[in-house]
Amino acid sequence: MKKIAVVILNWNGKHLLEKFLPSVVEHSDLAKIYVADNASTDNSVLFLEENYPTIQIIRNSENFGYAKGYNIALKQVVEPYLVLLNSDVEVTENWLKTMLDVFENEPQTVALQPKILDYKNKAYFEYAGAAGGFIDKYAFPFCRGRIFSTLEKDHNQYDKITEIFWASGACLFIRKTTFEEFGGFDEDFFAHQEEIDLCWRIQNQNLKIKFIPQSTVYHLGGATLKENSPQKTFLNFRNSIFTLLKNHPKKGLFYVFFIRLCLDGIAGVFFLLQIKPKHTWAIVRSHFAVYAKLKKTLQKRTFEQKNNYYYLNSIVFDYYIKRKKLFSEIK
Repeated sequence: MKKIAVVILNWNGKHLLEKFLPSVVEHSDLAKIYVADNASTDNSVLFLEENYPTIQIIRNSENFGYAKGYNIALKQVVEPYLVLLNSDVEVTENWLKTMLDVFENEPQTVALQPKILDYKNKAYFEYAGAAGGFIDKYAFPFCRGRIFSTLEKDHNQYDKITEIFWASGACLFIRKTTFEEFGGFDEDFFAHQEEIDLCWRIQNQNLKIKFIPQSTVYHLGGATLKENSPQKTFLNFRNSIFTLLKNHPKKGLFYVFFIRLCLDGIAGVFFLLQIKPKHTWAIVRSHFAVYAKLKKTLQKRTFEQKNNYYYLNSIVFDYYIKRKKLFSEIK
């Protein structure tokens, strides 16, 4: 039996499977490939059956989103090492080998991320993960190689294996036992930032998550929800607060939560100034959604929360006020 399962979640992404699946098949001899389909209506499943008979198809009964879609699908996967791969990712030769070696030789390392570059401009890092993710004291996520909308060119400046805070869901390597032990993704998230929540829970148990630059993939990005989508704004702001409330240490939580709400309000004003009222309303809706599930969210604080942020300052303040645009400037 192969030890790695590459699991691609698909929803009406036949055009993406046509474009990106060939590279996965070509470079994944070490893995068994699955496509978990979220009840697509665009003949995705027929395309797979006719063109890739060796790929195992997992049929979800409806569009459960990223979180629940993977939770259901991964119960049907038996391989010990999982790769959760977006359908809009091109992989490269030997992208699995180093990852397998790390898992086999480092039992305390439970999740990994490759170098994620931009498919549209392959000399640059890609938004969703870049060279590994971190958070600031208010749970705002950022990456080595990408802070907010600033993307760095890859000059091999991050080409060392490094511990990171979170690994991107665009290409997330994780032990199956770890995924199950931590209960998988929080299904209330539906999509976006559920991997940050999962990684924070893992961090609270002093397990390791690493960036492995010897493995490289190219991510298209924005294939499901475009970057300028108000729904994406809603999910990102709501889920980021969910993550904060679930995982921040009890000490100082109320203060940090209050400051976070103020910062979100400032973001809403900026959207208004940019004449993007739908995004401002998306932030307002995200907060009402948080309040509606506040009790349920706080009840999910099942692990001991630890003070283990990477960055103890505000990335928002440093980026927008101090004009620090690069990861090297904020270390």
